[in-house]
Amino acid sequence: MANAETLTFEKVWEMFRETDRKFQETREQMTDTDRRMKETDRIIGRLGNRFGEMVEHMVVPNITGKFRELGYTLETVSQDIKIHDSSGQCIAEIDILLENGDTAIAVEVKSKPVQKDIKDHVKRMEILRRRADARQDRRKFFGAIAGAVISRDIRNYAHKTGFYVIEQSGDTVSISFPEGFKPREW
Repeated sequence: MANAETLTFEKVWEMFRETDRKFQETREQMTDTDRRMKETDRIIGRLGNRFGEMVEHMVVPNITGKFRELGYTLETVSQDIKIHDSSGQCIAEIDILLENGDTAIAVEVKSKPVQKDIKDHVKRMEILRRRADARQDRRKFFGAIAGAVISRDIRNYAHKTGFYVIEQSGDTVSISFPEGFKPREW
């Protein structure tokens, strides 16, 4: 009987070791899967950024002319503007900034904007306004959202927020706004 118990104990112990080995293999596979997923996310992020850059390059050549049609004479077009706080930390980035002596229009470019992008741009506009106030810059600041693909809901939300909407239209861009639209001034 002692022999049967010892045999059972040894068998249980061997099953325990086998289970432990399989857990270790599973842990290693999960670690490898996690590493691969992070790499895939990084690659997809880079592709998304590249597509956003492509949209930005489609918008820039036509944008001052389109705003001129709306009565804005914007002399300077800058891209990829970084706004830093007093410690030097970047607190906001502006994809396209159109300026003259009394007006500035900050344009956020996304391949396919979503509501969060518009909310983020509102925060960016507030940062831009505070920075301008700190520098005694009394220009009027307006915002715009640009995208290659913009749904009707997002277009309406952007307009209600006070942003111009810049969309791809054939080989150029168009600026959309509803009748009676008054852009929000920051």
